[in-house]
Amino acid sequence: MYERKGILSDMAVLKNLIKKVVSSIGKKHPELIIRIRYWLRFHKKLNLDNPQTLNEKIQYLSLRTDTSEWTRLSDKYQVRDYVRECGLEQILNTLYGVWDNAEDIDFGPLPDSFVIKTTHGSGDAMIVRDKACADLEQIRKKLNNTLHETYGLSEGNLHYSRIKPRVVIEELLDNDEESAKYSTSLIDYKIWCFNGMASYIWACTDRTHSGTKVMTYDTEWNAHPEYSVFNSHYMRDGLIPKPANLSGMLEIAEKLAAPFPVVRVDLYNIAGRVVFGEMTFTSLGGLMDFYTDHFLQMTGDMISLK
Repeated sequence: MYERKGILSDMAVLKNLIKKVVSSIGKKHPELIIRIRYWLRFHKKLNLDNPQTLNEKIQYLSLRTDTSEWTRLSDKYQVRDYVRECGLEQILNTLYGVWDNAEDIDFGPLPDSFVIKTTHGSGDAMIVRDKACADLEQIRKKLNNTLHETYGLSEGNLHYSRIKPRVVIEELLDNDEESAKYSTSLIDYKIWCFNGMASYIWACTDRTHSGTKVMTYDTEWNAHPEYSVFNSHYMRDGLIPKPANLSGMLEIAEKLAAPFPVVRVDLYNIAGRVVFGEMTFTSLGGLMDFYTDHFLQMTGDMISLK
């Protein structure tokens, strides 16, 4: 048993060392890291001289254009200002507070339930449903670990690495009664916008840390399972009903997406109340393999880089 613990410890040290080395290379040579990752994922060279597909054009924009606004809008706190600038303050989730350090959080005045996120992290949200039963010190410890991590360098996505690490705590949202019939988690409506036009909705249901069910819909809410490559993490979902206010959701996404060649706008819809989730410029680091080649080419054709 002790030998096994030693091996696991050594592996963890080696993993951290490799990550530090890759991050160091990524900071100085992000294009090299992205090219290597692209080749490992797709077994072909990344075309940046004449990008054609959705992945290629995302990588081109990431490496060859100014991504300072990506940094602001990927920041889970600063993006709130942009949503207000677009005249959409009503879709912002209730904010309980923002902190630079986990030790400064006073949990006392907070409601019994809430969700905790870091401004720069990904997939690190912590849900607290009953504050009285939560291990608050363990939460602080996890937050401190996350706050000391720099995201994006090892993937070559430098816009993430420029985000100031902070903690935000917001209202905990739950599915409405109708949505709960189709998903154990909040239904996440991820709206793909190309040159400011909402084109496809990637709906995610039954989300857990190990995976999610997914289905791609067009703006008329026709399902297109043929656009997806399903696997153990991105599993095929059944059909869910068209949101009654879908047209309003698409209008919101287009307002937010207007200045950008490509962005994914993530929204929630709770009993007709649209709530902003986030804006994503490099979905899966621009290495999406859960879409078919046809979909990646078709959507790439929708993006003008001029």
